[in-house]
Amino acid sequence: MPIMDVNEIRQILPHRYPFLLVDRIVELEAERIVGIKNVTVNEPFFTGHFPDFPVMPGVLIIEAMAQTAGVLVLKSIPARDSKLVLLVSVDGARFRKPVVPGDQLRIEMTTIRRKGTVAKMTGRATVDGVLVAEAEVMCSLQDKNPPAA
Repeated sequence: MPIMDVNEIRQILPHRYPFLLVDRIVELEAERIVGIKNVTVNEPFFTGHFPDFPVMPGVLIIEAMAQTAGVLVLKSIPARDSKLVLLVSVDGARFRKPVVPGDQLRIEMTTIRRKGTVAKMTGRATVDGVLVAEAEVMCSLQDKNPPAA
């Protein structure tokens, strides 16, 4: 049973099709979150990556990890409607196995450190229990509408 479905995720994240890369949240704790991305053959990136051997681009796996982390960060603040979570760095990204249509990507993100408006998280993406990607991401909480200069 999902903790959050895609409609609830859409209330937290500003991303929309085709760039919303988290379909549901299945675990949610204060410092840890697990998201699911169902990878289908209809994904727009498969048209060109690659036509004869469709593989989910690694950068989009990282983006799915960052979006999952963003749900955790935004869920924990009361004024989330006025905030964005921006990805500021990626460290130690490793891709172990291709992610292909039909796979279900399980994304687990855990907070390493959070100070003020910055959070550093470590993440693992698996398919059927097999590690396919891992990385550390840092994100920054920003105002959606910064004050005029």
